[in-house]
Amino acid sequence: MFTGIIETIGKVDSIAREGGNIHFDIRSEISDELKIDQSVSHDGVCLTVVHRESGMHRVTAIKETLNKTNLGTWKVGSSVNLERCMPATGRFDGHIVQGHVDITGTCTKAEEDDGSWRFTFEHPRNEQFITVPKGSITINGVSLTVVDSSAESFSVAIIPYTYEHTGFHTFKVGTVVNLEFDVIGKYVARMLQARAV
Repeated sequence: MFTGIIETIGKVDSIAREGGNIHFDIRSEISDELKIDQSVSHDGVCLTVVHRESGMHRVTAIKETLNKTNLGTWKVGSSVNLERCMPATGRFDGHIVQGHVDITGTCTKAEEDDGSWRFTFEHPRNEQFITVPKGSITINGVSLTVVDSSAESFSVAIIPYTYEHTGFHTFKVGTVVNLEFDVIGKYVARMLQARAV
């Protein structure tokens, strides 16, 4: 489990295809601290470390992951938000993040707002994928608070620290991002659907 508080930004060092899988080598300041078989959030996608060398670790994305996330758009040099799992003694500084991406969304607005930034994202309509104002959303692994919300879009406000220390400073209109909707909201939506039947 993660909290959506990004530890560092890694860079894609190399990409290798093997059948339907893609192996990504990521360089980061935490790579040397990772262990083989450890789960790490990469832009909000929970991936397993399968190899490690000095300053670099490797993860593998299978077809299912590639179909539901933006990992297929990564290139050598792409920035990647990284977060290790929360320790049992840790604090919940963000919200409950599973690292299980629901769907991708697209940035439709990126505006500076008197020292902060506001980003708007669109996503396919789905009764399971709901947002509410002041609720939680995870974008590329970053825990954020929803500002405005509709059935197919939402906006978030980004403080300067988050803008500089995550991949948000690279976002522009058309950027495809990984979205994980609030797990509690998904369970509530599922229960309401079951009652309606």
